[in-house]
Amino acid sequence: MKITVNYLLIGISFLMFNACDNDHLNSKPESNSINKILPLGASRVEGARPEFESYRYELWKDLKENNWDFDFVGTQSDNASYPRFDNENFDIDHEGRGGWTSGQILNGLNGWLRQTGSPDIVLFSSPGGNDLLESLDYNQTISNINAIIDALQANNPYVTIIIEQPAQGRSDFMITDLTNAFNQMREDIVTISANQTTGESQVIAVDMYTGFNDSYLADEVHYNEAGAEFIATRYYNVLITVLEQ
Repeated sequence: MKITVNYLLIGISFLMFNACDNDHLNSKPESNSINKILPLGASRVEGARPEFESYRYELWKDLKENNWDFDFVGTQSDNASYPRFDNENFDIDHEGRGGWTSGQILNGLNGWLRQTGSPDIVLFSSPGGNDLLESLDYNQTISNINAIIDALQANNPYVTIIIEQPAQGRSDFMITDLTNAFNQMREDIVTISANQTTGESQVIAVDMYTGFNDSYLADEVHYNEAGAEFIATRYYNVLITVLEQ
């Protein structure tokens, strides 16, 4: 198990440094869509095609197929190859950085928001997932997640945040301590979403784990195409209740 975890952390650290380099690229023009959607998180947002998938492409297709007006925003760009859909190219913008912890995301967030402008909707993926994999202090992770939500709401008091109760990793990878940590995080996400919701800003917990199984994984923790579609569908079913028309 130690060998597996070390291999995984080396891989996500490599992605992390690549993500850092991308921050020095020129800023993208600010979106004027009525539904600016910020996919926020780590490698499950970023993806690494063809090794593993992000949910973003499947969600983008779902939204396009149903004629929603939206724009994915973020300072990061996906350089993988995706088929065109409905005669359009995939919207590659996102804020996913492989290997990043909640503390790193918190430290970078305000700078990213200054570049992209205020999102209307944030898809907060697997909050604290890398913290759990690295066995970081759990209470600090919860504090960071709350602070990330605080920063998003300070940036836009009307933002809607859809926050995942995260899907588990592969069954042979989920040792007892890690399983317990994921279960605790899922419970705490419900509490966080209730406590952080205001009269103007909804924080909505979405169950990504019920029905999720090993057949949806490309490796220990990342989605294959079927897994990406599973997660995208869960997001879509919430998004259609909050998107502007």
